[in-house]
Amino acid sequence: MLASFTDIWNEIMGPGSPYRTAIITVVTLLAIFAAYKLITTALKRYLAGRSARPDNVQRFLFVWRYVWFGVAIVFLVISLSGSLAALGISAAFLGMILGWSLQAPVTGLTAWLMIVLKRPFRIGDRIIIAGIIGDVVDISLTHVVLNQVGGTVGGEEKSGRGVMIPNAILFQQIIHNYSFESSYLLDEVPVLITYESDLELAERICVEAARGATAEIILRTRQEPFCRSELADSGIRIRLRYQTVATERQRISNDIVHAIVRSFNSTPQVEFAYPHTEILYRPKPDRSAAPD
Repeated sequence: MLASFTDIWNEIMGPGSPYRTAIITVVTLLAIFAAYKLITTALKRYLAGRSARPDNVQRFLFVWRYVWFGVAIVFLVISLSGSLAALGISAAFLGMILGWSLQAPVTGLTAWLMIVLKRPFRIGDRIIIAGIIGDVVDISLTHVVLNQVGGTVGGEEKSGRGVMIPNAILFQQIIHNYSFESSYLLDEVPVLITYESDLELAERICVEAARGATAEIILRTRQEPFCRSELADSGIRIRLRYQTVATERQRISNDIVHAIVRSFNSTPQVEFAYPHTEILYRPKPDRSAAPD
């Protein structure tokens, strides 16, 4: 029985068999088609609802389909040699050549998949990539488009200047997301007061200023503003800390500063400190006078 099976196998797949090339070709194409269908079905199911733009998924699947079609054509040509060893060597060589020549596009598509699946950021998030701060306005198969924050102005105001960052560099950059786990982040306004100022009163004024500017945020987060104080060369530095929205950070801090300045100007017990030099004159006591 075993001998007859071996004879049949040698007759069909032996070096001189007229069926060898056709069978290898059919098996190769069936294996590629099966792998394509299984992986594509899994990708469609996983990407559904995860991509910010459905057309990106369609474009990716379009490219994905033709990549597999090209691979099938190449393997079809290679399999006509009829040699399994040649097929394996040729496939390895082809993969090396394609990987080298298509490194940037493949890396870009892989980075897009990472963004869709891992979601390190989404459209509308304020992020920092390659030292550039901006709000994400689009995520395509090849680029992330940011509305730059700063750049043409100081602080964190939207400049209206678009920045296109290639997806291919995302694996080599540290990405900072202002709203990764929450829509709010901790911000602070430093205030320097003199040593002669009423510290407790100054802290109350700062907290009230933050409460007035972030009342809605306090209701949502249930986190009150607070102060941390430290000694400085020219006075006492109060660090007013509060929850804020990343995209409104500059406006909120501006409102808080205005409120603090108005309150300090109307409160004589509190004074702003600044680097300066004071000369104090103290007359020496008259030691020649007789003691009582």
